[in-house]
Amino acid sequence: MANLRYRALADAYNRKKVRPQPPSSQISDYFGCDVFGDNEMKGLLSPDTYKVVKKSIQKGLKVDPETADAVAAAAKTWAMSKGATHYTHWFQPLTGSTAEKHDSFFDAGSGIEKFKGSALVQQEPDASSFPSGGIRSTFEARGYTAWDPSSPMFVHGVTLCVPTIFVSYTGEALDYKAPLLKAVQAIDDAATKVCQIFDRKVTNVKASLGCEQEYFVVDKALFNARPDLVLAGRTVFGHAPARGQQLDDHYFGSIPARIYDFMQDFEAEALKVGIPVSTRHNEVAPSQFEVAPLFEDINVAVDHNQLLMDIMPRVAERHNLKVSFHEKPFAELNGTGKHNNWSLITNTGVNLFQPSSSARENLVFLTFFVNTIKAVYEHADLLRASIASAGNDHRLGANEAPPAIVSIFIGSQLTEVLNELENKGNIKLEKGDNMYMKLGIDKIPEIMLDNTDRNRTSPFAFTGNKFEFRAVGGSDNSSSPMTVLNMILANQLNLFHDAVSKEIEKGTDKRIAVVNILRKYIKESKGILFGGDGYSDEWVKEAEKRGLSNIKDTPRALKSYLSKEAVALFEKNNILSKREIEARQEIKLEGYIMKIQIESKVMADLAMNHIIPTAIAYQNKLINNANGLKGLGLENKEVLQTIQDISHHISTVKSNVRSMAEERDRIDQLGDTHKMAEEYCDNIKGKYFDIIRNAVDSLELLVDDEDWPLVKYREMLFLR
Repeated sequence: MANLRYRALADAYNRKKVRPQPPSSQISDYFGCDVFGDNEMKGLLSPDTYKVVKKSIQKGLKVDPETADAVAAAAKTWAMSKGATHYTHWFQPLTGSTAEKHDSFFDAGSGIEKFKGSALVQQEPDASSFPSGGIRSTFEARGYTAWDPSSPMFVHGVTLCVPTIFVSYTGEALDYKAPLLKAVQAIDDAATKVCQIFDRKVTNVKASLGCEQEYFVVDKALFNARPDLVLAGRTVFGHAPARGQQLDDHYFGSIPARIYDFMQDFEAEALKVGIPVSTRHNEVAPSQFEVAPLFEDINVAVDHNQLLMDIMPRVAERHNLKVSFHEKPFAELNGTGKHNNWSLITNTGVNLFQPSSSARENLVFLTFFVNTIKAVYEHADLLRASIASAGNDHRLGANEAPPAIVSIFIGSQLTEVLNELENKGNIKLEKGDNMYMKLGIDKIPEIMLDNTDRNRTSPFAFTGNKFEFRAVGGSDNSSSPMTVLNMILANQLNLFHDAVSKEIEKGTDKRIAVVNILRKYIKESKGILFGGDGYSDEWVKEAEKRGLSNIKDTPRALKSYLSKEAVALFEKNNILSKREIEARQEIKLEGYIMKIQIESKVMADLAMNHIIPTAIAYQNKLINNANGLKGLGLENKEVLQTIQDISHHISTVKSNVRSMAEERDRIDQLGDTHKMAEEYCDNIKGKYFDIIRNAVDSLELLVDDEDWPLVKYREMLFLR
């Protein structure tokens, strides 16, 4: 029945196709046309004002009121020329999505359009309904958004969007952007200081990011026919089809025509607002795809990824499609990740994670490479906590997603280099490059991009000139893991700089001091290096021997945020206060509880109001059939067995749904958020979800296809 509905919907779509028309056949003609960027500011601002704005962006300085007025006036003029009638402070609260409140340029009192510098720099949205984790009472509504000049304004629809941070009335960060900006500043300061050991020309280091975004696409009508997809974001029931992803024929295959039209359309929208999308392809699972941008400044890259996740669903509506970023919308298929490709770039144009043919430059590379390994080793649990969510718990360690054990893959060649560096004894300094050659550093080849295979089971992998953090969830805001990653490396680089400085003060040659400290770090942190199969049972045992954590669920992972070491680290680097950390942990725990609670209630509703009545009705058909055969003096043992099987599965579903509801009521009375989250994890999700699902999925195979109330996987996942 669902199949027939789908064919009718597909036919209707084909009769009325949405054919995207990009603004031009050349992307260069319209890329960034809806962005108030450098050229627009230069053309509309006076030379002196432009210099002040550029300096404030580059150095992170506050914009004075006079300059703010000039920028606001120029932005309004430009935005109105684009058809904008409103403006908004565009921010990223701890809900995980973006937020905006639109105000009109038109001022009824004066009868003209206005946009003052004060409205550009700061606004006061109602903060009472945003998560605060106990920082404020629900009746306290005041919160502030403040302009982030380092991320350009853009026009979206008919609204000028101003990227901002979001803070409480008492100054605590209530968003993802504010701590990220602090972490970016921390890595800039620390990395610049270390770079100047080797090159005094380096005065600035920027963190760079490229977010590969995976996603699923489902026909809109079929998506809306699945209450679990609509309410929980994932299918709580659904038997795997005979053909899923096992043939690997979808991966990098020809893009289905309907999806291709959608891709062209959303890419054009993205390019207009300056998102440098450059790659599109089919992913491994049926109906799964990926879009990847070019690398950008990390703050802008995160903003662009959040904006892209807003653009894609909007454009999908025009094509009668639904986009899912959920980490595991379909069981037994690959989940959805957001691979964060991260690197550090100096103001002199050097990628600090790019090996070189020069031995001296390779010492710089090894310095940042080894310090990154050391940082991840020391703070692996905190990094694991940064990507913890209910959705990611479904994904991690399953179908190509990396496991929950944080390890680093660097490839055989770099492993050999680190081994040589570690095992060399104290070497007397010699002139020229002889010291480097004796240390084996010169063995790093000039081109590293393809010197080793990739390991798709590694959560944190070096891929030639960058690190790829593969464990980030598809629906997550990348600010959280990127804040932690940049903070822990900044902290480690500061420790390294202090250690080198002490050695130099003792009279040790600078290069010898650097090498000796790197050797020490390699010995201390090499336990986190792993190049094998992250899914294997052997690795779980080996990781335990090495002292590496295997934290499989969100409630336990989040405990790392409030460890003494983590709190000290956040406060020492001026990223978050203890109060802010406690609030964020509380928000994440509450979010986890609510998501598992919603999934539980959706399961119960579908099971009791859709599945059971259908199964009983079909069972009655079989009973009538069996009675009819018996009246004829015949008996069909297969029919009787099917009736018994259906009865068994119905009984399993009903008893477990009732028990799950009782357990949920008990847990909801506990009061302690962390205890509730653990109980929802262990005694709701862990105890009941699989049992109920297995029984329902078994019924799907027994009940007549025409009677089954839910759209099946095979109907949703092969979109053409």
